[in-house]
Amino acid sequence: MKRLHIQSATYTTFAASTLALIISSHAMAGTVTTDGPDITIKTKGGFEAATVDQSFSFKLGGRIQADFDQFDGVYTKNGKSANEAYFRRARLELSGTAYHDWKYAFNLDFAEDGSSKWKEASITYTGFKPLKVKVGRFDPDFGLEKATSSKWISTIERSIIYDAGEWVNDKQDGMGVQVSGTSGMFYGSAGINRAKNNEDDNGSNNNTYNMRAVVAPMAEAGNVLHFGVNYAKRSTEDFDGRIRSRMGVRGTTEDSKNGNRPTFASSQAGQFDSDSAWGLEAAYALGPFSAQSEYLRRDISAKSGSALKDRQVDGYNLQLAYTLTGESRGYKLDGGKFDSIKPSNKQTGAWELVYRYDHLTVADADMDMTGSFYDTKAKVHTMGVNWYANDAVKVSANYLKAKTDQVANAANDDSGDAISLRVQYAF
Repeated sequence: MKRLHIQSATYTTFAASTLALIISSHAMAGTVTTDGPDITIKTKGGFEAATVDQSFSFKLGGRIQADFDQFDGVYTKNGKSANEAYFRRARLELSGTAYHDWKYAFNLDFAEDGSSKWKEASITYTGFKPLKVKVGRFDPDFGLEKATSSKWISTIERSIIYDAGEWVNDKQDGMGVQVSGTSGMFYGSAGINRAKNNEDDNGSNNNTYNMRAVVAPMAEAGNVLHFGVNYAKRSTEDFDGRIRSRMGVRGTTEDSKNGNRPTFASSQAGQFDSDSAWGLEAAYALGPFSAQSEYLRRDISAKSGSALKDRQVDGYNLQLAYTLTGESRGYKLDGGKFDSIKPSNKQTGAWELVYRYDHLTVADADMDMTGSFYDTKAKVHTMGVNWYANDAVKVSANYLKAKTDQVANAANDDSGDAISLRVQYAF
């Protein structure tokens, strides 16, 4: 216990010192060079130092996201109103070049309960151009919205379709290797990830396999045409086939007393022996307007002789966004993802409106009292506004309206409303 307290104090001291350095650095400006091998120091958007030939570099940054959620109905255990305030993310991020073709990234997340863990700790070799090889702890590559940083997605939380199979882009505190590359209008990746403490009876690793391919004939801010396909499969002997969702409101699980995370297919340990998923993605952007859509299907196969049927989960979404002040969403073909909006007017910032529709269905989810199988489903409408006050500060507000069908733990409510607020500082 003493060791844990010491470790926690060390992380806290490190975080406080680093934040002080970053905040103070915003008061500085310009470029500094030295005698001998020149070093360039940049203080805009974090703290960055690099040799002029880019053979060595490091950048120190991070993000703080403070959230407040108000929710009722199906979002709560008793159907009444509840609320929660919490830090969604508090991270310090260090990345750069260790030596020429060797890159590194370390992201440390400080949790609400005072604990901390590595969100990413990876080393990437870029010498096999156009390919890159990444090794370490990182999220598997699956889906457009998941590839986009949580700092720059247009809604506060990502689409509920990712709840259909959380493992497809979750490192599960494990280790992995990924090969990716960009050439012309194409981007692709393939990786293997091993979840922590996930082995078969013989001690061999149970792995997750991911593949993603993107083609983008237009790939620059305000001029995007993007198509992608994804596939993931895992070999594991320890999964229960359960499907549940926060339905776009993280506060439902942050609130331990009355928050509710509806279950769309119950836990049935030992009844399934195969798990795979595939997805489609598309996006279009023209100036301040952007549209994107994704489809995800997960197939869970029941064991031979099981009383259960195979479970099929289908989810899709459609999102429309428009920047009232005229700025375009950034886009990066390397990674196949949207990026930040940079306000043109540093005094008034940029204003973005967004609407998203999510739909999730589980076929043959469970049996009723008569022994007949039934389906479950959910749909969520999200309307929101984002104010990019400057390059570092973003303020967001979302209104969500959800409706479910045949959910087991919904406190006799099949619908619910929520309001989510977020203040973000990213450096």
